[in-house]
Amino acid sequence: MQNNLSSDAAIDSFLEMMSAERGAAENTLESYRRDLETAAEFMAGRKTGLVSANSVDIKACLDEMNIQGFASTSQARRLSSLRQFFRFLYTEGMRSDDPTGIIDAPKKNQALPKIMSEDTVSKLLAQAETEAQPQEDMSGYFNAVRLHALLELLYATGMRVSELVGLPEKTIRSNQRFLLVRGKGAKERMVPLSVKAQNVLQLYVGLRDRVPEWQDSPWLFPARSESGYLARQVFARDLKALAARAGIAAAAVSPHVLRHAFASHLLQNGADLRAVQQLLGHSDISTTQIYTHVLEERLHQLVATHHPLAD
Repeated sequence: MQNNLSSDAAIDSFLEMMSAERGAAENTLESYRRDLETAAEFMAGRKTGLVSANSVDIKACLDEMNIQGFASTSQARRLSSLRQFFRFLYTEGMRSDDPTGIIDAPKKNQALPKIMSEDTVSKLLAQAETEAQPQEDMSGYFNAVRLHALLELLYATGMRVSELVGLPEKTIRSNQRFLLVRGKGAKERMVPLSVKAQNVLQLYVGLRDRVPEWQDSPWLFPARSESGYLARQVFARDLKALAARAGIAAAAVSPHVLRHAFASHLLQNGADLRAVQQLLGHSDISTTQIYTHVLEERLHQLVATHHPLAD
């Protein structure tokens, strides 16, 4: 079935549906757009349009990614975007078939997540706490306390960095023992806060409320940015700089690594995998199972320590 709908128009319609009907986050929509627009450019080189592409065209697009050295995870994400797109076209009657149906996903080599030891995280937190002491430079003091609060919140909750920097200010006004986090697909979950995180957050909020520029901001971590809140790239940069000052390799530290550390340290200390799944906001337990290597190590140590026949 031929379709005269342009690639741009079809992509825009698809993204509108994903936003309106499925509540896809802005980052997710941008990821879909990049994947689909790149695929459309590839199809144009084959003298066809994305809407009219067949299975051979799509397979060639993925093969080209492989030739260019893209990881299997990137290829799988591109195929996932194309699957969603063509299912939308089929459902809306813009195509009579789904050309992605017979294409197998590239095999993923599931790498274990990078994590930090509890001692390293403690060292990082101690550095942030040391730098967040009162000083005459109020701007520097505010930034240091903000960084400390961000770090304590991240390690206490395991939030995604986009969830953390985009926390609404009202979230912490009603109950500082728990945070209501809006995650992927606008799904909400409650995450508990440690006493340490509560105390640091209380100090930060007190400083934030004294800055006239931020008093009317709806965001917990306001900034002069397009979104109105602190950019995740700024937090990631500040975190790496903090790590360097603490004598920790900056390349080994990122907000996502701290999220992994949160999950792994919980499991190492006896947490249930499904509880960790809920705290991380994973919709599927299979996503959380990447941390099972931690459970396996703990079970091995348990048997080695307590089994009567263990060497």
